This record gives sequence, structure tokens and C-alpha cells, in this order.
Amino acid sequence: MRSLLSFFTILPVRGATLEEAARSVYLLPLVGVVTALPGVLFALLGYAFPAGVAATLALGAVLLVAGFHHTDGVMDVGDALMVRGSQERRRGVLKDARVGVGTVGALFLVYAPALAALAALMAASPLRAALALFVSDVAARSAMLFTLAFGTPAEKSSSSVPFVRAMGGANRAVGLGLALGLPPLLALPLGGFSALAALVAAPLVALGALRAANGSFGGISGDVAGATGELSRTVLLVVLSGLL
Repeated sequence: MRSLLSFFTILPVRGATLEEAARSVYLLPLVGVVTALPGVLFALLGYAFPAGVAATLALGAVLLVAGFHHTDGVMDVGDALMVRGSQERRRGVLKDARVGVGTVGALFLVYAPALAALAALMAASPLRAALALFVSDVAARSAMLFTLAFGTPAEKSSSSVPFVRAMGGANRAVGLGLALGLPPLLALPLGGFSALAALVAAPLVALGALRAANGSFGGISGDVAGATGELSRTVLLVVLSGLL
């Protein structure tokens, strides 16, 4: 876990190489447990502050602890999907540091609904909002794991290569078990329908992302995996807000 936290968060733990983090990637859903905790604490401010303020601080805390690492993936994928042309050209945009209009659209479509849903949950019950954020962040990491477990890197130089390679054998079974079982288990206090939503959100979003990535880029990348997780969080928060 130390290597994963070093790679996927800004927490002050001993640094790890890409290969070291990849060896433990099957535990990725557990990273969501850690990154969600600051957001949970800020969500409880909903008892003292307006729902929108508390929701903004809570979501911001989750993204900050992750170092906005996956937010960068949302931005890169947004720009790349706006490009017309070959898969090779789109892959080039994924690695381009410049920011285009696709970035703005992707950030809005991924984070605005998440914030609105969290604010609605907060207005109903800050405790329920805190638990929903906790579950959805674990589901986000689970979606990333599904992407790595079933995806094929678009390029041999992709940062996803060692993670995809590490998802084999016993690691694959343990990782998929965590990714499937942990979100619905954590969502049980929210009710049966919420637990069902937590069960299906990550795999369904990952399936859609894999189909889109294969068609647009010829496979996955680290950016695709990160963006898939961010989108999964949003989808689950929106669904949970609809179950109020």
C-alpha cells in the first residue's frame, strides 16, 4: 500500500517507482478508502455550512489528496477526443501539454454533475453525503482497476503497461474481487438500491471507457484509466442523488 499511496496520492510516504506501484495495483480500490477520508471530514461540515460550500470543499479535498493526478487524465482525454483524424493523431494529443477546448468541456461534464449531486446529497443529509462520497471514491479506483485488468495499452511506452502486466494470476483475482465487492459493501448503509448502484457503476463505466478508448486510441493509457475513475465517481454520485 505504501507504494500505491506514494504513486497515487500526495501523502508524505516513501517514494516508489512505477514498477513498485504496479506490483501492488491489485489493491487500488483500497487507495480510495484513504483518499476519500479528507472529503468525508469536509462533508460533515454540511451540518454547519451551506450544502454547496461543504460539497465543494469535500470534493476538492478528495481531488487534492490525489494530487489532481487523474484530473489531468480527464483534461488530456477531453482534448484528444475532440481531435478528428487517426488514432495515432489522437494519441499524440494525449501526450500534448497544451490545453484546448476539449479540456474545458471534459472538466465541466465530469465535475459539475458530481458537485451538483454531492450538494443535493448534502442538503438531504451531510452524513449520507459523506458516505456517498466515500463509496464513490472507492468505486472510482475500482473502475480504474477494471480498465487496467481488461484493457490493452495503446502504445508500448504507455505508463499503463506495467500496471496491465501486473494484473495477472492471483493478483487479478484479488483485485477484481476487491473492485466488485468493496463498493457495494460500503454502500449498504445507504440502502439496497444504493448498494446495487455501487456494484454496477464501476464495471459499466469501465466497459464504456474501454470501448471508447479502443475505438479512439487503439487501447488504453494512464490518462484513460484515470479519466475512467473520475467519470465513475460522478456517475455513482449522480445515481445516489437520484435515489434520495
